[in-house]
Amino acid sequence: MCRKNTNFVLIMKKQEVILSENIRSTLSAAIDKVAHDRLFVLTDETTLQLCWPVVSTLPQMATARMITIGPSDEHKTLETLAGVWTALQQGGATRHSLMVNLGGGMVTDLGGFAASTFKRGIAYINVPTTLLSMVDASVGGKTGINFGGLKNEIGVFNCSESVILDGEFLRTLDLENILSGYAEMLKHGLISNRSHWAELLDYDFQTLDLRRLTQLVAASVQIKENIVAEDPTEQGIRKALNLGHTIGHAFEALALEQNRTVLHGYAVAWGLICELYLSAKRCGFPTERLHPTVQFIRQHYGVFDFTCDHYDRLFEFMTHDKKNTAGEVNFTLLADIGGILINQTATKEEIFEALDYLREG
Repeated sequence: MCRKNTNFVLIMKKQEVILSENIRSTLSAAIDKVAHDRLFVLTDETTLQLCWPVVSTLPQMATARMITIGPSDEHKTLETLAGVWTALQQGGATRHSLMVNLGGGMVTDLGGFAASTFKRGIAYINVPTTLLSMVDASVGGKTGINFGGLKNEIGVFNCSESVILDGEFLRTLDLENILSGYAEMLKHGLISNRSHWAELLDYDFQTLDLRRLTQLVAASVQIKENIVAEDPTEQGIRKALNLGHTIGHAFEALALEQNRTVLHGYAVAWGLICELYLSAKRCGFPTERLHPTVQFIRQHYGVFDFTCDHYDRLFEFMTHDKKNTAGEVNFTLLADIGGILINQTATKEEIFEALDYLREG
């Protein structure tokens, strides 16, 4: 359901996803809407510096208790989570407290999990500050942390009270982080319709029109929310959102193991190349859609640096994917743009062929 005012609102269960034109007034209203005794704000060190000043002078923030964690995915750990729990406990949080997660996907994932589990659950609001978190991590109710070298291994489904998306925060991002979020948007285009897919391939990152980008974000979030509303706990069609992620998460896990940094969206983009190859091989995905998509990704994201010596390790990471059943690696593949096929499998040899395709073109 949508209502027309200065903000465009999508409603999924209790969660509002708001495209804000004024982050201060929108966040103020969202906080006031949730009855609470104490307010906590979670940031990482980067968003504390770049984003907190934008909302710090709100009247509600005068008594807010700040919790700040380290930036980047390497801090999305049980140790960091325990630190947030400790800060909530020492700050006097009760079941009736409220937490605002101000940051990228790591902050909203970990913060949402901390809020969902502290005293069996306190209310929280997500204010994503990166493109990736706006279109992916902060919406849909997934929360969690990495564990045992695997992405998002521990977590729960629990929607925030509201998610506030404001394009003003995109001005704080470099092109690399814009592209990281855009990969998830490209995925949404692939699982939706040809016109939106073509529109995404046509975006000009040289001019970086933020107003246009915000409009594309709105369309992307709508696609995700429609799917999540139909399947909140990923029993069926929500698995469509995993396109590119089975192999993409393996790339992230390998990079983490090798102590090198790979942004999530870049890993997903490379995973899309591999999984579109499998889609073409197994499901007839048209080459006239495959080639421009792969060309777009290669042009903007380059190629993940790995060799055939890493194939077995990557396959091992894939076998730990949460979507797997009966010991087989599970994929979401496409018969065409919008032609979603969930619960698909591929042989080890086919997966290795897909890795070859990524590396060799």
